[in-house]
Amino acid sequence: MAPKLLTLLAVLSFSALSLLTPSLAEEGQDNGLVMNFYKETCPQAEDIIKEQVKLLYKRHKNTAFSWLRNIFHDCAVQSCDASLLLDSTRRSLSEKETDRSFGLRNFRYIETIKEAVERECPGVVSCADILVLSARDGIVSLGGPHIPLKTGRWDGRRSRADVVEEFLPDHNESISSVLDKFGAMGIDTPGVVALLGAHSVGRTHCVKLVHRLYPEIDSALNPDHVPHMLKKCPDAIPDPKAVQYVRNDRGTPMILDNNYYRNILDNKGLLIVDHQLANDKRTKPYVKKMAKSQDYFFKEFSRAIALLSENNPLTGTKGEIRKQCNVANKHHEEP
Repeated sequence: MAPKLLTLLAVLSFSALSLLTPSLAEEGQDNGLVMNFYKETCPQAEDIIKEQVKLLYKRHKNTAFSWLRNIFHDCAVQSCDASLLLDSTRRSLSEKETDRSFGLRNFRYIETIKEAVERECPGVVSCADILVLSARDGIVSLGGPHIPLKTGRWDGRRSRADVVEEFLPDHNESISSVLDKFGAMGIDTPGVVALLGAHSVGRTHCVKLVHRLYPEIDSALNPDHVPHMLKKCPDAIPDPKAVQYVRNDRGTPMILDNNYYRNILDNKGLLIVDHQLANDKRTKPYVKKMAKSQDYFFKEFSRAIALLSENNPLTGTKGEIRKQCNVANKHHEEP
């Protein structure tokens, strides 16, 4: 009788454990993020996203910059929940329309990726995961490292525009504030230095840097770099309708590399935060190390992106899987 009793107890224990730990694919799971979350429910999801990112990059090179900016602007504001992608409604302002989102674009191409995934697996893959995975694959398009990232995020139902200023680090803030805000996400000093290496690619709109040129030129700027900045930004008050900008890195503007660190050590950083990063005693040692070693930069960048992507994700009943990335389902279903 004893062996039978032990067998019965084992079966009951296993059954109880199963009730407490439902499948990750089940709605309501709260086990956090995992690698290959969609391997059972949509095994082609990550390949579809990767292929779409490649196709879009061939047609529109600037999409890769957008994917990289998206992960920062979405995940840094309380949660990686694709709240950034929501359009404004009668009751709430979109994060996309705040001053801090100036210059963000290509959101329509996120919908292109979403539509491709929906054709394969309707209602399975979240916009939050698409946002994160498109950033991962966009980084590769820019010559950066492939970063293994977990999935399983659900989409938020509301905009977080009212707290953008509170959580999103700003290029004009003190380096202490920037370090504190990233630190609250679990990202340490070398991680912050590496994340700002994203300034190696893309461009900075003149409206973000004219205060360093007018009415007086910031003495911290490399005088050899100033004529180029003045040529690109000839007006103290840039025309908001004009696309006036300076490339972040004139040498390799389309490549994510460690040239950014050499530039800021040479006082060619466009933003105040770039200058502070190269001169503050807490960050300068890491700037120097990354300027010397691209491998070290990529290592820390990969670690920091992974941490950023896992900032307070929504899982299970805390969120939803949107039908369209720009509209929460309850609004999508309205007539």
